[in-house]
Formats: sequence, C-alpha cells, structure tokens
Amino acid sequence: MTDTKLNVSAYLNRIGYTGPLDGSAKTLAKIQECHLHTVPYENFDILNRIPLSLEIPDLYDKIVTRHRGGYCFELNALFSWLLQELGYKVTSLFARFWRDEPNAPPKRRHHVLKVEAEGNFYLCDVGVGGIVPRQPIKMIEGLVHDQGDESYKLEMDPYFGWMLLEEKRGEWRQLYSFTEEPQLPKDFIMASFWCENAPDSIFINDAMVAIRTAEGRNSVDGKEFRIFTNDTVRAFTPETEEEYKDGLKKYFGIILE
Repeated sequence: MTDTKLNVSAYLNRIGYTGPLDGSAKTLAKIQECHLHTVPYENFDILNRIPLSLEIPDLYDKIVTRHRGGYCFELNALFSWLLQELGYKVTSLFARFWRDEPNAPPKRRHHVLKVEAEGNFYLCDVGVGGIVPRQPIKMIEGLVHDQGDESYKLEMDPYFGWMLLEEKRGEWRQLYSFTEEPQLPKDFIMASFWCENAPDSIFINDAMVAIRTAEGRNSVDGKEFRIFTNDTVRAFTPETEEEYKDGLKKYFGIILE
C-alpha cells in the first residue's frame, strides 16, 4: 500500500473545483462535471500488466498525486471517498453495461454510485470511457435529464433493476442497469481482476482513453487519437512512441512513467 497522505483540498485542486462545499445537489453536479473534465478514463496499467490496487491510498497516489486516470473500479472508488469526505452519503452499486454489448445480458462489471443530496438520491458516475451523463441523474423513474445535446432517463426493469437510457436519433437505448444492493469495496475485487486478466476482457488488448472537454471530448482507440469539437472530429495516429506520449500529455494530462 502506498504511504500517501490523503488530502481533500489537493483532490479538489486536481479536478479544478473552487466552489462552495455545502453538500448541495448543485455542488455535487459541479464536482462531478469538473472530475469528468480533468481525470481521464484510461487502462494503461492493465495493458502494461501492472496489477491494480483498489485501496484508497493507492488510488489517491495514482489519480491525485501522479495525475493519472483509471477505469470504473478505480475512478468511482476514489470519487466515492471524496464525496463522503465532503459529507455526502454514498452507496456503491454494481452495474451491467449494455451499450455495445454483443452477448446480452451482460455480466456485472461496472461500479456506480448512489449519492444522497438534499433528501434526494442521485446516480453518479465518473468511470466510463464513452459518453455518459456529465451531471448526476436524479433517481426518479421516467424523469428526462437534458444535458447539453444529450438526454438521459432512468426506467425500472423488473429483473435488472434501474436501467439508464440514453436518447440516440430519437430512440431510447439501454446504457447500463443496476440494482440497489449495497456493495463493499472488496465486492469489486473479483470483477476488476477479471477485467485485468480474462482473455475475453475488452481492457487487455488496446489503449482506451477518454476525457470530456469544453468543446466536446478527446479519446484514444489503440493508437488513434480522436479530438471531438462540436460537430467535427479530427483523427490522427502518432508515428513514433514519443509523439504518442506527447499526445497523451497534451490531450489528457497523462505522463506515463
């Protein structure tokens, strides 16, 4: 375990949040949005066969001190710690990721958070590489959340529990589902181990990197960088390893050791 002093102020500085800390839903939304714009989703430790630790001091060292990112089991675990330090009541939940899933129903391999603020419950998630809600989703069935040019809502499935839906081309599509059974930190260890090591895991083959930006989002798929701004996308593939690392630093703030 890393010998790291955990500091809430340093974490807030890492994500660029400078507003009030009043435990409100508005503050929760702003903190989540700041997180998504500053901490990248990335799987480089998995690709480099560096075993992941889900211990909070280790996650703090990686994400706050060393300015790296991570994937859902890392990002949402540390985000949960931050929110609890700020006075929010947080429950960790297990989810099934349906988007682009060829073998539905999918296994449970996603960590999400149920957060209480001002007497209401919200779904919070800073651990997805694709497009997901940038602000918390109030856990009320059928309530549509318009966030910029994106729209989301929660519906209740009799078997899979809450189903987060996203609107695409006028149709509501399944994003992920979850039940409200509380999970302990140790409950995610086996799923994370599977993601790190299983031959059919999507995380072990190519780089998966993403971050929100003021203009859209940046991503990496394998070697190809994609810079999305408004309605345009610029794609390029660095020719050398040095250019690749420069791109990671420029577009994601990642410095690989």
